Amino acid sequence: MAQKNNTTVKDINYYKKKFWKLFFYSSGAVILFFLLASWGFFGAMPSFEDLENPESNLATEIISSDGVTIGKFYNENRTPIKFEDLPPHLVNALVATEDERFYEHSGIDAKRTFGAAVQLGSNGGASTISQQLAKQLFHGEGSSFKVFRIIQKVKEWIIAIKLERQYTKNEIIAMYFNVYDFNNYAIGIRSASKTYFSKEPKDLTIDEAAILVGMFKNSSLYNPVRNPVGVKNRRNVVLSQMLKSKIITQSQKEQLSNLPIKLDFKLQTHKEGIATYFREYLREYMKKWVKENKKPNGEDYDIYTDGLKIYTTIDSKMQEHAEEAVQEHMKNLQQEFFHQQKDNKNAPFINITDAETNRIITNAMKNSERWRVMKDLDKTEDEIIASFDVKTKMKIFSWKGEIDTVMTPKDSIRYYKHFLQAGLMSLEPQTGHIKAWVGGINYKYFQYDHVGQGARQVGSTFKPFVYATAIEQLGMSPCDSIIDSPFMIHKGRHHVTEDWEPKNSDRQYRGMVTLKRALALSINTVSAKLIDKTGPEAVVALTKKLGVNSEIPNQPSIALGAVEITVQDMVAAYSTFANQGVYMKPQFISRIEDKNGVVLYETIPDSRDVLNKDIAFAVIKLLEGVTESGSGVRLRTEGGGSGDNRWTGYPYGFTNPIAGKTGTSQNQSDGWFIGMVPNLVTGVWVGCEDRSARFKSITYGQGATAALPVWGYFMKKCYEDKDLQVSKDPFERPDNLSIKVDCWTPRKVVTDSTAVDTEEQDIDEFGL
Repeated sequence: MAQKNNTTVKDINYYKKKFWKLFFYSSGAVILFFLLASWGFFGAMPSFEDLENPESNLATEIISSDGVTIGKFYNENRTPIKFEDLPPHLVNALVATEDERFYEHSGIDAKRTFGAAVQLGSNGGASTISQQLAKQLFHGEGSSFKVFRIIQKVKEWIIAIKLERQYTKNEIIAMYFNVYDFNNYAIGIRSASKTYFSKEPKDLTIDEAAILVGMFKNSSLYNPVRNPVGVKNRRNVVLSQMLKSKIITQSQKEQLSNLPIKLDFKLQTHKEGIATYFREYLREYMKKWVKENKKPNGEDYDIYTDGLKIYTTIDSKMQEHAEEAVQEHMKNLQQEFFHQQKDNKNAPFINITDAETNRIITNAMKNSERWRVMKDLDKTEDEIIASFDVKTKMKIFSWKGEIDTVMTPKDSIRYYKHFLQAGLMSLEPQTGHIKAWVGGINYKYFQYDHVGQGARQVGSTFKPFVYATAIEQLGMSPCDSIIDSPFMIHKGRHHVTEDWEPKNSDRQYRGMVTLKRALALSINTVSAKLIDKTGPEAVVALTKKLGVNSEIPNQPSIALGAVEITVQDMVAAYSTFANQGVYMKPQFISRIEDKNGVVLYETIPDSRDVLNKDIAFAVIKLLEGVTESGSGVRLRTEGGGSGDNRWTGYPYGFTNPIAGKTGTSQNQSDGWFIGMVPNLVTGVWVGCEDRSARFKSITYGQGATAALPVWGYFMKKCYEDKDLQVSKDPFERPDNLSIKVDCWTPRKVVTDSTAVDTEEQDIDEFGL
């Protein structure tokens, strides 16, 4: 019996030793495991610097002059936001749903962790917000393999504790909101709020905040665009958690739970949003800027990851008005263009040979993405060309929305050649600040920029440069008279290689006219006579002083606009007249800051005196004549038009002083209008990509019909927007004006505003 008791005692001591040995070894192993993990044995751990500056992939913001983010450059569409800019209900919803004891633990919630361990994770993990932040910042989703997942979980615990020591609770909340991927190119709460609701986070309602917080569970599954039913259910779960945490009342919960999912979804990609053409122009500029402006350590800035802030001169409201004006007019004018091309077997090309047509189509094929891709695949030219005749499914642009269709790539090229394009730029003459920039009708489908890239024939919009030269060189005034009569510059004079005899479009001559009347009616013979007196060299010299960068030949024909110039240069040149003869180089950036708000670059105005105030004002008075009695007079009317619905009539009714000029190039391939009020100069160009694609007649192809209505729509919207303060005042008259500008005019005769006036509309500057 005694022997049996001794054996029993021995067994108990044995198991006790075994237990404590196992306990200490296990504890040691766990401690060693954590130490090894923290030392990076199982993979690199973030350094102190990484924890101090975890946001290493920040989008560069493009900010308008009125403080609106109009676009971003990014690899990840992420813009950081401070905790104080987060609405309390958004923060409370996150804590209530994801980590209700967030403000009580130090990175790891022991209670939730133990509960998850007991249930072997069957009811989900026990990750705190700090742990989820650690995963987002340094590990991502990780491995599904159990052993690796355990290692990752341990690393998350270690990083979470470090984060809790490094940052305040509020900073951790803000960081978590800033790094989460909400899908649809939206990383971070600010991008998500702008993408799904088109507003800043501080303006989110409670139900909108609940939708976004619900996405933290699985942003792909609970995507508001693709899964509204699932998102509504998930939102209501968040609302229930908010009720449980006493953030909202029962009645609020019931009311909010019944609301439908209402989005204002605007995808924030490089090809969507406002000012797309301007943003691409800015991107190209920034590529050069980063080479010339280095970081303190000598490295280049990265516009996609360094979180720069580019403050631009663009006004977001004015930009929106400009884009709306282009869309309103162009979709109407396009209907007329399609209508006129119905019976054209070679549509949209007019009066060109089959060989010329094939050349245009072939060049378009060679410049296409399809050609580039197949060339990279080592396909032969014959194979590539053959592929353009194979029907394929595609999505094409139309003014009624994208269309899914089946056609050959070659047919799609011809289809896109039908579309009229437009370019608009608006500039503040006193500062040179560009306020609006519309480079085309749709950046996703037409990426050529008709403001900064596309130089086109300017037609009669060039004539004010000739008149300005005459006033400066010859001492003439807008009230001086000149004879409108047949005129010829003979071979050898002014470098002409054969006799040049320009004709007026209607083949009529008006006899004695003032310069003001001559410019208003865009009389070709008068422009030719003036350049004959000044010489083309003087006109070219003045045009260069006005900031035009194009190559301009020393030929008299430039008087009629046989010159290719960009919209950007034309607007800047005209702005000199509105700015009392002082040229201001166009500026589109105010300053650039780094992610911490340190100013890296600030624009310095670049100006020069070109004309004295009197001459500049005299040109303004000449240009006012165009809208008083010339091709721009329709800006003064409120009704009229051609009687159909395919183009814009005359719904403007402006009564304030407006200086402007229409222009139409040869065969009406280009239509122009540049209009000015004292504090805003806006130029508009309209035409097809190819000059041989055009309207058959000048009725629709001229600048007064094709381009002027865009200006009218735009200015009407600007005037209705009182925040913009666009001037309706007269242009400032210089003191002691030495040039006669107030000319006698005959009594005005009231005429039918719907009638077509050949003197005002049939302005074919190149009719010979």
